[in-house]
Amino acid sequence: MAKENNPNPNKFKVSPWLIYAAILLIFLFISFITNGSSLNEPGQLTSSKFNDYLEKGQIEKVIVYNKTEAEVFLNAAAMKDAAHKKVSKDVFDRPNKGPHYTFDIGNDQIFQNKLEKAVAEGKLKDFNFLPKNNWSDILISLLPIIIIIAVWIFIMRKMSGGGAGGGGQIFNIGKSKAKLFDEKTDIKTTFKDVAGLEGAKEEIQEIVEFLKNPEKYTNLGGKIPKGALLVGPPGTGKTLLAKAVAGEAQVPFFSLSGSDFVEMFVGVGASRVRDLFKQAKEKSPAIIFIDEIDAVGRARGKSNMSGGNDERENTLNQLLTEMDGFGTNSNVIVLAATNRADVLDKALMRAGRFDRQIFVDLPDIRERAEIFKVHLAPLKKIEGLDTEFLAKQTPGFSGADIANVCNEAALIAARNNKTAVDKQDFLDAVDRIVGGLEKKNKIVTPDEKKAIAIHEAGHATVSWMLEHAAPLIKVTIVPRGQSLGAAWYLPEERLIVRPDQMLDEMCATMGGRAAEKVTFNRISTGALSDLEKVTKQARAMVTIYGLNEKIGNVTYYDSTGQSEYNFSKPYSEETARVIDEEISLLIESQYQRAIQILEENKDKLNQLANILIEKEVIFKDDLEAIFGKRTFDKNLEEVVS
Repeated sequence: MAKENNPNPNKFKVSPWLIYAAILLIFLFISFITNGSSLNEPGQLTSSKFNDYLEKGQIEKVIVYNKTEAEVFLNAAAMKDAAHKKVSKDVFDRPNKGPHYTFDIGNDQIFQNKLEKAVAEGKLKDFNFLPKNNWSDILISLLPIIIIIAVWIFIMRKMSGGGAGGGGQIFNIGKSKAKLFDEKTDIKTTFKDVAGLEGAKEEIQEIVEFLKNPEKYTNLGGKIPKGALLVGPPGTGKTLLAKAVAGEAQVPFFSLSGSDFVEMFVGVGASRVRDLFKQAKEKSPAIIFIDEIDAVGRARGKSNMSGGNDERENTLNQLLTEMDGFGTNSNVIVLAATNRADVLDKALMRAGRFDRQIFVDLPDIRERAEIFKVHLAPLKKIEGLDTEFLAKQTPGFSGADIANVCNEAALIAARNNKTAVDKQDFLDAVDRIVGGLEKKNKIVTPDEKKAIAIHEAGHATVSWMLEHAAPLIKVTIVPRGQSLGAAWYLPEERLIVRPDQMLDEMCATMGGRAAEKVTFNRISTGALSDLEKVTKQARAMVTIYGLNEKIGNVTYYDSTGQSEYNFSKPYSEETARVIDEEISLLIESQYQRAIQILEENKDKLNQLANILIEKEVIFKDDLEAIFGKRTFDKNLEEVVS
């Protein structure tokens, strides 16, 4: 029977510390070997004792090393003498072959004459004078230094993180850490796996096409772009697009993170940039992908705390030079991704370096449906699951969020012992991700439960009565995450927002606290998140969008991000006071407006709160039964029943 080939055998991994221990044992062994002959330590003799043994004829031979140290070998007759009992046997109780004694001589010439006389008289068989290299002493003296060097190299390897090209040796710390993907590498991600992002895919595909068929463009005098920067919120698919490029391009693809250039040693970042582009040019045409480039591409000289010889700035300077400087090879394209393009250096963003900025935005409803189709493919789901419906339930979700929804839905279905994932599992998954895990065992007193129900019913009532407020889907008073209750809305996906729309949203947000005031004539701390939201909206209306009449058409927003380094405000103290007054006035006016709406519908508010206390969760149908259909709904499809 043929033996099965195991492509990944379990190899024994040798620890560096075992190697160092083995070296130490070798040195100790050498010291034993080079010390002489046996493991038995020779006895020490005095000159008088030596003369006595020599006169009795008990010494067979003498060897003198370096004219200072003598080794004495006894003959067979002497070994039987009781006086030499201690040296007659070795540690293994066998006859000791010697040397049996050692002693230090004085004048070597006199000692030699004594030995010659003993040989002539037949009392000594042989003697010899030899030089001796005491290698054991030399090695033992060098051993601490060798151990220190070995430990230092081991620590440097750990700190360098296993630099590329040499298994993490200290001399390779300046080597690039980029991972190379080429046509031999199994990269399964292609543009077919990237749903939505049609505009971004089109530009990225053009770059890949340029590398595959450059003559199509160069025949018309066009030049290959130097670089493309993928910009967008987290989770929108920037890195996924780069993976698709690696899967589609038939050219070497170098992938690494911006933080891979950062190291504790000065000059390492710039060295790694040089090595990266050197490797790419050797394999050109090639693509380099730098993820999270803001780790090294942040604007220079903005932070007052860093000096002029900042390591990050040196790395950025080298990157700028490699991308567009003397001797730049135009067959290397640099792709980069970041969600903080506003903090990048202007020199990095100019034409000739990153020629194109590809904005990867959050997907719209059509793109979300396509993304759902991709992530639903591996799931065991019920027949006829409506992806359009799921896309409507996830406004503002990124591609990563949608992947998380699909995974969470599968986990919820498995938790409930279902054989397939159904529509309710996806709705529960959305609730889980948006609001957090339900805490049904949280202890809530009846008074607190009524206050929470009134609060959430206030949100629902006010939003139902306002034209531009987001349509309500579901209200619950089951604690979820850090919130005691929650209301789900289906916001309209607008490209621009007008003041009346923002004011209606603020009024609906203040509906919870207003309901507490109307019902109990007192308020609580439960409106913290509501207050935070409306304060941000009001501040944006006044200071960013120029939607306040008193402040006028002025914005204090800085898209470059440089204002965060300034110690002074871009407006005077008088203007600051006016801004504070206008923000407070906006919030208070919407609060009073919400109170007025709830005073007019107080009975319906209490009726809705009672249903909420009883059921804990209510849907759009419950509101329609109390308030009637919304007169503002235009072609609004029913989303949850």
